[in-house]
Amino acid sequence: MKIIINIFFLIVILYSNSFSQTNSEVIYDSLKAKKYGADDYGMKKYVMAFLKRGPNRSLDSANAAELQMAHLQNIFRLADEGKLVLAGPFFSDGDLRGIYVFDVNTIEDAKKLTETDPAIQQGSLVMELILWYGSAALMEVNEISKSLTKKSILGN
Repeated sequence: MKIIINIFFLIVILYSNSFSQTNSEVIYDSLKAKKYGADDYGMKKYVMAFLKRGPNRSLDSANAAELQMAHLQNIFRLADEGKLVLAGPFFSDGDLRGIYVFDVNTIEDAKKLTETDPAIQQGSLVMELILWYGSAALMEVNEISKSLTKKSILGN
C-alpha cells in the first residue's frame, strides 16, 4: 500500500511539474504585439462605453425596431473599421443597456464614434465613457467572432 501511495505522489509531482513548465513557457509574438498595439505586459488602452437608457424612449414598435436595426448596423460598421472591439447588451431591463469597447486612446475620440450611433442621436441611449486598460488580445475578438457566427443578427 505504501508503494502505491508513493507512486501516486510521484505521478502527481511529475504531472504538476510538466503542467507548470508548459504553462510558464511564454511564446512572445512581437509582430502580433505590434499589430495589436500591446505594451510589454500584453495590454493596451481602450475606451469603454456604458450604454444607458436615454430620455427619448417613447417610439412606437415599428420605429423602435427601425432604430434598433440602424443601431446594430452602426455597431457592425464600427467593428469592420476596427474601431469597435467588443459590443453587447446586458440581459437585465435596467437603465444599463450594454457596453462598447473602443480601440481609441481618448475619450474625445470615443465620443465622436458614439455620436455616429442613431440611438444616441435619437436620445434613446446615452453613453458614459471611461478609459480602460485591458488585454491587447481583445483585438482578435471580432475576427474570432466571425468564425463562430452561424446566423447574422442583421438578418443577411
